[in-house]
Amino acid sequence: MGSDHYFTAAPASPENLRKIRVSLAGRELEVTTAGGVFSPDRLDAGTAVLLANMPPVPPGGDLLDLGSGWGPVSLSMALAAPHATVWAVDVNERALDLVRRNAASLGLTNINASLPDDVPAHVTFRTIRSNPPIRVGKNELHGLLERWIPRLDERSDAWLVVQRNLGADSLQRWIGSTFHPGYSVFRTATGKGYRILKVRKHGTPPTEPIALSGL
Repeated sequence: MGSDHYFTAAPASPENLRKIRVSLAGRELEVTTAGGVFSPDRLDAGTAVLLANMPPVPPGGDLLDLGSGWGPVSLSMALAAPHATVWAVDVNERALDLVRRNAASLGLTNINASLPDDVPAHVTFRTIRSNPPIRVGKNELHGLLERWIPRLDERSDAWLVVQRNLGADSLQRWIGSTFHPGYSVFRTATGKGYRILKVRKHGTPPTEPIALSGL
């Protein structure tokens, strides 16, 4: 991979296309990956933990895979919710090309593979699912989350997988202090050294308890 990183916009390393077998949305699939993208040889452990611990995706609306790589989360959401629009967002143009290739080979027409600036500003998301690029550095990561978490629809959730020894607990504290009031963050699952963080955007005004007459 040389000097390339999976968050490089235009990798200079050889593309070296390859086929791998993965299980997504309960199906065994063959997908295309390449050098210069994140985890080209297998479904990485963090994404596997995320996919195993997510609730069902909303059946419609706009859904965001933030930091899509070659597309395991995007493809899973698109397969599970064929009437939704899935936005696969990444800065790596090679990764976005792979998402498009894989969507086409699976007959999925509900995925938009896009650079961050190409997502229309009016679009909000019924869910965000992400294995975020922790290794870009704290400032870049915080800026990424500050940009996209506010674009959740009201009463919607973001689900993030973060390796415990790469700062999952400190990231949870930062989210809790940064997105406040109006949001909450919880750890919902752990597995294989990873944490799943759920970020909830509450309604405006917050939902009131239901009053039950006669009690």
